[in-house]
Amino acid sequence: MSTSSENPDNASAESGEEQLAEGTLLSHLVELRQRLVWATLSVLAIFLCLVPFAQQIFTWVSTPLTDVLPEGSTMIVTGIASPFLTPFKTTLFVALFIAMPVVLYQIWRFVAPGLYRREKRFAVPLLVSSILLFYCGVAFAYFIVFRLAFAFFVSVTPESVANMPEINAYLGFILTIFFAFGLAFEVPIATFMLVWSRLVTIKTLARARAYVFLGAFVVGMLLTPPDIISQTLLAVPIYLLYESGLVLCRIMLPDVVRQGEEADEQA
Repeated sequence: MSTSSENPDNASAESGEEQLAEGTLLSHLVELRQRLVWATLSVLAIFLCLVPFAQQIFTWVSTPLTDVLPEGSTMIVTGIASPFLTPFKTTLFVALFIAMPVVLYQIWRFVAPGLYRREKRFAVPLLVSSILLFYCGVAFAYFIVFRLAFAFFVSVTPESVANMPEINAYLGFILTIFFAFGLAFEVPIATFMLVWSRLVTIKTLARARAYVFLGAFVVGMLLTPPDIISQTLLAVPIYLLYESGLVLCRIMLPDVVRQGEEADEQA
């Protein structure tokens, strides 16, 4: 039988520390499976609701291209089942984009028990911000990048060539651009996490501006079509978002920033 007099140092230490939820490997696997099931069901539910509108959804997604095609030009299909399958694949990806908050929330529910209260205080705003930034990146690609890039592609088409894009190729192209811009708009979150985790100081990140600017154009070259418009429209937002991440760190992490600056001065 234990008493309060036994191991007083350990008792006081435990009372002063926040206890995290623990579990076995099997319990974690069961929890992971449950979260994956809920995330999958959310995507499936939205997909089933959107299926009756698959043709309209593909028409809406292809609008940035069809609006700039020459008169008389249309999109074409080269596969027998493409007219049926491509709108459904498009609808599935739209459902995934719409369900992204639910998917990220399930990820959050899985990792939350392993976070301290002070970590959760930042994790929730970061989760919400990451979702909003991802949607902003997708919207930026759809409303600005696509219209400028497609207009450029059509304008440089040789007169002897009929510009009639294939719908499967178009779908693959826009999904790549959506992913690239959605990921690029997460730069402020990545910057915040680097400073918050104390892996680097904000002064080090500020000194790396020139390399970030160059790297932004390299990323734009790798993730976008080989035209200067798309590359610039991705590179410039990446750099501006990097700068906004530094400002966010100074506002939300003043103590961490100050400690990092003091450490740099002492070094």
